[in-house]
Amino acid sequence: MLNVQNMQPATPETVWAILQETAKSQEELRQSQKETDRIMKELQKTVGGIANNQGFVAEEYFFNSFKNGKQNFFGEKFDEIEKNIKPKTKNLQDEYDIVLYNHAAVAIIEVKYKANVTDIPIVLKKAETFRILFPDYKDFKIYLGLASMSFYPDLEQECINEGIAVIKQVGDTVVINDKHLKVF
Repeated sequence: MLNVQNMQPATPETVWAILQETAKSQEELRQSQKETDRIMKELQKTVGGIANNQGFVAEEYFFNSFKNGKQNFFGEKFDEIEKNIKPKTKNLQDEYDIVLYNHAAVAIIEVKYKANVTDIPIVLKKAETFRILFPDYKDFKIYLGLASMSFYPDLEQECINEGIAVIKQVGDTVVINDKHLKVF
């Protein structure tokens, strides 16, 4: 217990020493926080780089699979293939991972390393933005696909319900489920 009766009033020198010690502690804390912030930024960059690399691997895998003869699907034979198309206008921009073309149809494939149900609205919007950004294809049939190295059953079923082709890696093979495909 503190005995208030024996306490001496603080001298200006004591107060000054306490203030200096507090200022020193605050500066050390600021420097420590700066170092923590620097480390966190490096970590974010590293983790982001890993995620980008995984996405790049998935895009290359599926692009090469389609390019090397697997362009016969959606009931169509596609003659041309492009990847990473990033068109934009004054009011709209989008990105298309893989696009296949023929004389009457376009297939837009969204590629994810690990797909999620939140990707479905993104895929569905691709048909709409493609028609706007590429008016020459406005009368073409548009097919949509979601390609992923990993699908879980509920996501696969949701794609089927929405009329989106499920494109996945199974061993060394690309498997395409386009039985319930819808023309957009």
